[in-house]
Amino acid sequence: MTDSPTVSSADSDLYRRLIDSVRDYAIIALDASGKIATWNPGAQRLNQYTPNEAIGLDFSSFFAPDDVAAERPELLFIAAARDGRAEDEGWLLRKDRSSYCAHIVLIALRDDAGSFLGFTAVIRDLTERRLADEALQESEQRFRLIVQSIKDYGIFMLDPLGRIISWNAGAERLKGYTAEDIIGRHFSIFYPQEDLDTRKPERELDVASKVGRFEDEGWRLRKDGSRFWANVIITALRNEAGELVGFAKVTRDLTERRAAQIQALADMRRLTEADMANRAKSEFLMAMSHELRTPLNAIGGYAELLSLGLGGGVTDRQREYLARIRKSQQHLMALINDILNFSRIEGGQIKYEATEISVASVIDAVVPMIEPQAEAKRLQVTWQTSDDVIACADRGKFEQIIINLLSNSVKYTDAGGRIDISWAAVGGRAQIRVTDTGIGIPEDKLSAIFEPFVQVGRSLARPAEGTGLGLAISRDLARGMGGDLTAESTFGEGAIFTLTLPGN
Repeated sequence: MTDSPTVSSADSDLYRRLIDSVRDYAIIALDASGKIATWNPGAQRLNQYTPNEAIGLDFSSFFAPDDVAAERPELLFIAAARDGRAEDEGWLLRKDRSSYCAHIVLIALRDDAGSFLGFTAVIRDLTERRLADEALQESEQRFRLIVQSIKDYGIFMLDPLGRIISWNAGAERLKGYTAEDIIGRHFSIFYPQEDLDTRKPERELDVASKVGRFEDEGWRLRKDGSRFWANVIITALRNEAGELVGFAKVTRDLTERRAAQIQALADMRRLTEADMANRAKSEFLMAMSHELRTPLNAIGGYAELLSLGLGGGVTDRQREYLARIRKSQQHLMALINDILNFSRIEGGQIKYEATEISVASVIDAVVPMIEPQAEAKRLQVTWQTSDDVIACADRGKFEQIIINLLSNSVKYTDAGGRIDISWAAVGGRAQIRVTDTGIGIPEDKLSAIFEPFVQVGRSLARPAEGTGLGLAISRDLARGMGGDLTAESTFGEGAIFTLTLPGN
């Protein structure tokens, strides 16, 4: 029988130096009663006690009172004595009573005869790792709660083969499946047959696994078989070793947005066609108007020369005929000017130079222009002479609107009738009213009188002159200056036209 190996003093010194050199672990020898017998620098750094303070203390001194009351140290000793080794993880106390999370390995020490000598305790500080783990768990829990609470997006996980392994409330609302219905099934169940025939689901996972992400828009199926237009993002998930562990899939219902986009494109196409038609119409009207002005100016000029006798003697009857020619020429020129103005307005070629203008001064300047027409029909034209109002407008455009309104009233008011002009400041704006006792406007035509080329009242029994552009031009000019033009009427009892312009 050979003798048991003995430890030389040199070896003992080496072991002591090895233990003393360890700084990140507390390595402690405990006697059979659990009192501290040795104390290395790692134990001092971790627990704050010097060797003189620590040696002789009971190991339970490092445990919180609640753990001592629950016999946590004693249970650890019992397990180590019985099994030779025991492990524990939990909170311990330092000298200043601050706590740290510790991993404890307790090893029973016996001599060669098997007699129990005590314990070796190896303690490691896991506080940072424990806090990081708890923070990670809390973050993961918050993330799970957020994902589960999202209602507008379907968010779920796939395993590497494309089988569904998680399912949120948004996915249930969007696709109609409950978690019990769908978990474990392949995600290709959401694809229409034409996509299955081309193996689109498999291709999407293949792209995502190779490049990390796949995005697509297309038709998807609900549980009831109905289709919806979906935006789909698939993201490959890999572990720290770079191995594919699955996919995250986010689905959003874009059916309404797609329908709106299609409608918007159709509207834009119709609008573009309408703009092109309007532009062509405006260009035609302008070209036609310019072409007509030249011969009409010639007609007027030659009629004037003839009436002056430059071409020879002119009889009274010939002068009457020339006057009729001049009147017709002037009428046609007025119509052409209306068409030109309308074309310029539609083409956005009208410029406005707004200044502060006295409404009374505009009325005083305009009324004399229409008085000859009014007198010819024995119409009485009246307007107020006090309480002037200031409007912020382009004077030329302002006068043109009033001329159009008064001319319109003269045209549609029977002989012996009346036209009244009034104005007031209403809500910081200038309001001018032209009231007549004319034929009025049928209620169902009020909304149409401001449309171009519309003449309410034109009939075989009562022909009306003009192009039907005067009111359309007037309203466009009013709106171009930040105002508006409206009408109200009782058929057979006259009409009221109200021009509103910005005030000062």
